[in-house]
Amino acid sequence: MSASPLPELSMIMVDDVVKAALLEDFGRAGDITSQATIPADASATGVIAARQEGVLAGIDLALSAFRLVDPSLDVTVLAQDGDKLEPGKLIARIHGPARALLSAERVALNFLSHLSGVASATNAFQRKIAHTNATIVCTRKTTPGLRSFEKYAVRCGGGMNHRFGLDDAVLIKDNHIAVAGGVIPAIKRARAFVGHLVRIEVEVDTLDQLKEALSVKPDVVMLDNMGPDLLKQAVEINKGQAVLEASGTITLSTVQAIAESGVDIISSGWITHSAPILDLGLDIEIG
Repeated sequence: MSASPLPELSMIMVDDVVKAALLEDFGRAGDITSQATIPADASATGVIAARQEGVLAGIDLALSAFRLVDPSLDVTVLAQDGDKLEPGKLIARIHGPARALLSAERVALNFLSHLSGVASATNAFQRKIAHTNATIVCTRKTTPGLRSFEKYAVRCGGGMNHRFGLDDAVLIKDNHIAVAGGVIPAIKRARAFVGHLVRIEVEVDTLDQLKEALSVKPDVVMLDNMGPDLLKQAVEINKGQAVLEASGTITLSTVQAIAESGVDIISSGWITHSAPILDLGLDIEIG
C-alpha cells in the first residue's frame, strides 16, 4: 500500500502541549542548574542525532520547545518527520544562548523520542505486511493529552488512524451488544440514530456473530481475537460486503499471518501505548 501524505500539525495545538510540559519542567524557579553553572552571555551549539535506527516524528514539538524557551535560538532542521534514521543521522542543529538551549533540551527530546518510537513501532509492523493489502491502524489506547500527536506519529510510520474520539464514528463493542440485547438490535439502533455521514462498526467474536452483523449491513466489522484460520473464513463469508478489521494482541510475530488472511485493517493499541522510545540525543559541539 503506498504511503499517504502526512497531515499537518496545528501549531496552536503543538505550542499548547509543549508549553504545559515546559511549565511542568521549569517548576517554580526555572532551570537552576543552568543558571548556577553557565554565564548568562554564554552561547553554544547543540546537535540532535539518532542513536539507533528508526523513523522520525515530532520535529515540530521539539522546535516549539526551543522557540518557547528563547525565540533567539537558531534551529536548523536537518531531517523531516517520516524520514528513516540510522545511528548518527543528524536531525537538527541549535545555536544560541546556552542556558536556553539546555533548559529546552529535555522537553524537546521527550516529545521527539516518544513520538519517533511510535512511528518506528508502526513502521516495523507495516513493513511486515507490505506485500498485502492490509493497513496497520492505531486505537484510542493513547497517552492522555497526546492522542493527536501519537496518531500523527502513526502516520509518520506508515500506518493510518482509527477513531480520534467517541464522536468520530459508532463502534459497537461486546459490552454495548450485551446491554443492547444482541448484534442486530445494536446495529439497527445505531443506524436509526446517526446521520448518513457517520460510519458504523461492530465487534464480533465468532463467525456466527459475523453472519448476524452482515445481515444488517454495518460499514465495518471488527474481528476480535481471531487467529489466521478463522480470519480467512471470515473473509470468505464477508465476500467484500464490509470492511474487515482484525484486532486483539497483535504482535510482530503474528501480524504477517493476520494480514495474509485477507483482512483490510489491523488495529494495534501497542504501537501507541507500549512502543519504546527511539534513542535520540543532544550533544554540544565543542570547538
